[in-house]
Amino acid sequence: MPNLMGRGEKLVGEYTYGSRKTQGFQLVFVKPFLRAPGARFSAGISKGEGEFPWSGYRELGRGVNAELSFQSILGMQHKVKWEGVWRELSCLTNATSFAVREQAGHSLKSSLHHSVGWDTRDNSILPNNGFVLRLNKELAGMGLGGDVNFVKGDIELQLNKSLLFGTVVQGTLTAGIMHNLSKIIGPRISDRYFLGGPLTLRGFEMRGAGPNSDGDSLGSTSFCAGGLHLYMPLPFRPGKGGFGDMFRTHLFVNGGVPGPLFIGGNRQENLDHLLDQLRWAYGAGVVLCLGNIARLELNYCVPVTFKTTDQVVKGFQCGIGLTFL
Repeated sequence: MPNLMGRGEKLVGEYTYGSRKTQGFQLVFVKPFLRAPGARFSAGISKGEGEFPWSGYRELGRGVNAELSFQSILGMQHKVKWEGVWRELSCLTNATSFAVREQAGHSLKSSLHHSVGWDTRDNSILPNNGFVLRLNKELAGMGLGGDVNFVKGDIELQLNKSLLFGTVVQGTLTAGIMHNLSKIIGPRISDRYFLGGPLTLRGFEMRGAGPNSDGDSLGSTSFCAGGLHLYMPLPFRPGKGGFGDMFRTHLFVNGGVPGPLFIGGNRQENLDHLLDQLRWAYGAGVVLCLGNIARLELNYCVPVTFKTTDQVVKGFQCGIGLTFL
C-alpha cells in the first residue's frame, strides 16, 4: 500500500513459505524523511517459524521492531534497530541431543542493533571492482528487558579487483565475537555463530564445522573465516553481452576457525590453538547470478583439514543464497 498519507509512506505485508516447514509473515510501516534523502523510519510486527535440522531444533518467534536508517559521510549506510522477540524453542526429534534439549523453552529477547556498511562495488553478487565493509553490533538485555543478555559484534570485508581477460580476484574476511552478560544462563543457541555451508565455508555441510553434541551443531561465541576466489568468464564466452554474463567459473580456497579464538595464555599458545582449530578446503565451480539478488553455486570441493566430528562434503556441493563468503 504505497503513499498512504501522501508523503511517501507505505505499508508492506509479506508472507513466506519454504522448505523444512519454514514459514512467516511480517507487516511493516515505512516513513521516509523528505528533508533527509536516504533516511527513513520503519516499524513492524512479525512471526516466523523454522526448523534447524543441523542443530536438532525448531523455533517459533513473534516480535515487534522499530528501525531508523540513514546515510553519513562517504555514502556509508547506518541502521539502528530495536527488536523485541518472544522465542519458543523445541526439540526437532526424539534424537535431539541433551545439550540442545536443555535450551528448549521460552525466552524473551530485547536487543538494540547498530550496523554500518560502506559498499563501493559495481555489483553486489558478481562484482568486478570495489569493496564492501560491514560492522554490526548488538546489545541484548542490560536494561532493555527480557531474559537474554549478551553483547556481540562482527565484521565483514570483501575486496574485488579486475584483472586481464575478464578475470576477477576476490578476497573476503569475516569474524565475530560474543560475550555473555548473564551469570545464570549461558548463550542461547539461537544467538551463537555457526560455520559451514555451500556459500560460506564450502566443503562443509550447513553448520557442519565446529562444536557439536551427538551430531547436533551447537555453535560458538566467536569465529573467523576467510576466502580467496579467482572468477573467470565461461570458456569461449557463450552469450557474451547477454545471458552468458550471468555465469562465471571460479577457483576458491576458504577456511575458518569455528570455535573460541582465544584460550588465554601467551601469543604462541593462542596461535597454536588457532592452527589446531583451522578448517579449510579448496575447489572449483560455476556461479550463476539470480536477478542481482542471490546467487547459485555448483562447486567441486576438497576439504583438507577438519575434525572427525565435522560434517564434510567431498565432491559436488550446490547452494543458493543472498550472502556468501
